[in-house]
Amino acid sequence: MQLRKATRKQAKLRIGLSAPSGFGKTYSALLMAYGITSDWSKIAIIDTENGSGELYSHLGEYNALPLEAPYSPERYIQAIKACEEAGMEVIIIDSISHEWEGKGGCLEIQEKLGGKYQDWAKVTPRHQAFIESILTSKCHVITTVRRKQDYSMVQEGNKMKVEKAGLKEVTREGFEYELTLNLEIINDKHLARASKDRTGLFVDKPEQVLTVESGKMLREWAESGVDVAALEAAEREKLDSLRKELIEKVDLNLECFGEELAEKSKRAINNMSVEAYPEWLERINNKIAQCELERQKQEESQEAPAEMQVSAEPVKMATTLHKEKILKALNNPAIPRQRKTKELLRINVLTYQEAESLIVELRELIEKIEADQEAAA
Repeated sequence: MQLRKATRKQAKLRIGLSAPSGFGKTYSALLMAYGITSDWSKIAIIDTENGSGELYSHLGEYNALPLEAPYSPERYIQAIKACEEAGMEVIIIDSISHEWEGKGGCLEIQEKLGGKYQDWAKVTPRHQAFIESILTSKCHVITTVRRKQDYSMVQEGNKMKVEKAGLKEVTREGFEYELTLNLEIINDKHLARASKDRTGLFVDKPEQVLTVESGKMLREWAESGVDVAALEAAEREKLDSLRKELIEKVDLNLECFGEELAEKSKRAINNMSVEAYPEWLERINNKIAQCELERQKQEESQEAPAEMQVSAEPVKMATTLHKEKILKALNNPAIPRQRKTKELLRINVLTYQEAESLIVELRELIEKIEADQEAAA
């Protein structure tokens, strides 16, 4: 889990068009689709409206995929995948209303299961899978939805009265909140207004006819974000370079690491994240520095005169108590990090006298730093 700066990425558009029959949903969707892709051959319309999607073939050579009953969520998903596999850039689903209330749609499925409320536990996941196939598609997706008159029961005195309650989308409630943009075509003059708009291109604007230019505006907005694929490729390249650098460092110092530790380290490095690079670099450098220190001590011992080597008494090494005192002193926040690293690298090769001197030196250093801090305060 990592906090990062918010960045708007390039996105695939999820557009909803809703209107009563005859208000121009299909025609408007085709014009917008062409504006988005500028290539009729890259547009596919999934047609559930008895061939109405092909009535506008004079506009250009777009593709049609007729979808007949049963209108189950799974058949819609199959149609979307077929368009994706064919290399389409924009998919128009005309319309999604059948998936909800058409023959073989969700309402009929629930009714056949028994019509009880708990039967929705089996239907809802299927409907949600259809919604996810729209939201996760690698294509831009435009959905059309029918609108029909809604009614509500109101109390008037001691009686209940049925009243009109405006137009309602024929799909499961809440679908529009999943979209990038939801447009309502409000009359037979094809004027549209936004009921939900994440692009900011249509909200609080006068009603307008949807055209090819509308699609071009949306394409520019979608492409104005960060190119996620390019960004991820750059990050992978950077990580590969860092891993290669560390592995080469281990290979160049194989004598220091030993074959077993070297292989174990390289496997771990190949699984590390970018954030773990500084820690791994420090660990490898510390290991190399420790090996170098031990090598220098060994060379100094070998270079001593023969008479000294014979007559010299065995060197008395630092005791466990010495090491505990040194570690306690090094854990003091006053000790600089570089000094701490240096002393930790040589703590296991200190002689008795060196340890005694180091304990006194660290104690004096801590006292001096703390005194300076008090004076500054």
